[in-house]
Amino acid sequence: MMQFRVLSLVLAFVWLPTAHAELVEEVIVAEDFLGDFYGGEEMIELATGIKTQIHKAPAVASVFNAEQIKQMGATDIDDVLEAIPGLHVSRDSNSYLPVYSFRGIRSRYNSQVLMLVNGVPITNNFTGNRNQVWGGMPVEAISRIEVMRGPGSAIYGADAFAGVINIITKNTDDIQSNQVGLRAGSYNTKDAWLALAGSNGELRYSAILEHHKTDGLERDEKYPAQPFSLMTTNTDFRGEVSYTDWIFRLGYQLRDDNGNGAGIVEAPDLASRQKSQRINFDLNYAKNVTDNLELNAQLAYFQTSQRVKNQYILYPAGITLPNNLVTGDMSGGGVHFPNGFIGNPEVWEKHKRLNITANYTGFSSHAVRVGAGYYNGDLYRVRETKNFEIQQDGSLLAYPEVIDVSDTELVFLKETDRDNYYIYLQDVWSFANDWELTAGIRHDDYSDFGSTTNPRLALVWATSLNLTTKLLYGKAFRAPSFADRGNINNPASLGNPNIQPETIESSELVFDYHPLDGVGMVVNFYQYSWNDIIQFSPTSGVIGLVAQNLGKQSAYGSELEFNWTPTRNFKLSMNYAWSKAENKTNNTDVALVPQQQWFAQADWQMTDALRLNFKNHLVQNRLRETGDDREQIDDYWLSDLTLRWMPKNSNFETRLIVKNVFDADVREPSFISGAGINIINDLPQAGRSFLGEVRYQF
Repeated sequence: MMQFRVLSLVLAFVWLPTAHAELVEEVIVAEDFLGDFYGGEEMIELATGIKTQIHKAPAVASVFNAEQIKQMGATDIDDVLEAIPGLHVSRDSNSYLPVYSFRGIRSRYNSQVLMLVNGVPITNNFTGNRNQVWGGMPVEAISRIEVMRGPGSAIYGADAFAGVINIITKNTDDIQSNQVGLRAGSYNTKDAWLALAGSNGELRYSAILEHHKTDGLERDEKYPAQPFSLMTTNTDFRGEVSYTDWIFRLGYQLRDDNGNGAGIVEAPDLASRQKSQRINFDLNYAKNVTDNLELNAQLAYFQTSQRVKNQYILYPAGITLPNNLVTGDMSGGGVHFPNGFIGNPEVWEKHKRLNITANYTGFSSHAVRVGAGYYNGDLYRVRETKNFEIQQDGSLLAYPEVIDVSDTELVFLKETDRDNYYIYLQDVWSFANDWELTAGIRHDDYSDFGSTTNPRLALVWATSLNLTTKLLYGKAFRAPSFADRGNINNPASLGNPNIQPETIESSELVFDYHPLDGVGMVVNFYQYSWNDIIQFSPTSGVIGLVAQNLGKQSAYGSELEFNWTPTRNFKLSMNYAWSKAENKTNNTDVALVPQQQWFAQADWQMTDALRLNFKNHLVQNRLRETGDDREQIDDYWLSDLTLRWMPKNSNFETRLIVKNVFDADVREPSFISGAGINIINDLPQAGRSFLGEVRYQF
């Protein structure tokens, strides 16, 4: 019924009078109206690589600037991403890693989502995600978050599959005054940050240092027998120096003494700790060679690690496991591990990128963008210590002590690398008044699995002064991870060197409508087909499960966004997403992802000094996996409240943040693990919590 009402409303909008403006003054009024609605900063670069007004962009996208992020009480990017229609932030049991599910597309490692920092991917090749020791990302250094739903491989290549998230960091323009801040609250959380900026002629510089420490959720309060280890200790640095046509950025992230959530294999392990160190820099050059030609060049480097600071006790001391992990043979009493079943896999990677682009507007009615680049991803170090050996037939052997098997045939993954050469072309063609066609294509050639070509088309029609209509089409691919291709010594999941990329093909219809000053809505309808999904399945002649291109998923759905600003002091934002995703392998609805989501946020300037933000998130209709006989996952309604005090003529500002105001029992689904379910009561999320904050500008 809800979908029928939305469709009826959209059809009504389409049939409204669409007389075009004949006077220049009318065009100016329209641009001013849209500028007021979206805000002067509501430009997006993510959709085309060129800054474009978001309502004209050939994509479905959302943008949050630093002020919006602060006002909504966000302390981590996940607090912002949950406000995106069609995007659900779930959790994995391992370290409670965030899983960003766009439109029903979900996998354990979440490798179908590309995250960028200032346009540079931060994907790890080991599992294809952002890092197994992620630890979150704070927001004080963030100027903007741009999110594009749908395929983006025609611009960004690998893994721009279900969606793309671009984190844009602050520069000198964003830091008008130096600032220091402190925050503390529930779960023994302590945060501190320092932001500095300055300039000397054409030399401009900025630096932001952040530190975060929390004990996190320690125990399931409803089922206290299940402990969790969610402590984190994070240090983040972002710096930028610019001079004339050059920009240099540097980033450093340390994740130290971090817990592993519900356990690496979903068995409690409160003593183990994880560590990750990530360093990135990019050097950028931009030059307007002529009035019609702009050249850009970027050199980027990213180094990342996933380490075990205190060894993983995969199963507790005294555990007895089968003689054969494939057959489950327990003859002779099984294999006993008096000190626990211990395994410590560690990886180090470095990524190098060179990208050159040219934007040319000298052709009549055309804006052409062409680019080429090179990428090298190098898994240059693999280390593993353990007290067991799994043989090729699945037999399990116990070692009397933990031994180092690095650089031997017993290691879980061999050191390897991949090269990628790519070229892309994009044309934005204004072929008629109020009509614009964006066509793009990108070809990628990989050294380890071959080549892939991905096109996109987007037709944008300024239907009237108040309505923009978009028709979008795109293809994308997800590159196999090194684990997909090279896992060894683990019959539970063996790599396949012949595995091919996953692919997706998507189409979408969008209506962006603003009938009145301060009132606007966007509604879209989409469908996609996800093919060659990599799954681990039995293979003839091989013991254990092998990575194969077997899965297929299709989906259709709709998303509705509504914004209303009745007065200058009050704004209401709402969105609704409905998705029908089907697993075509067994013709069942896709499990674990919400079929419906609602989000509502009220922002009220109560007095000159006091501002309130109240946001609500309703998640509905998540199904269990096939074979999981537990009751269906409960829906939840989560509410957060932020009070912000900003006295005039003062350098101080304070915030009170209350998360989960009504102390709802929020849970994300646990998986079927092997033949059973290890976490019966699912993954609990934090209950009501409080954070107090003070900022000082100087």
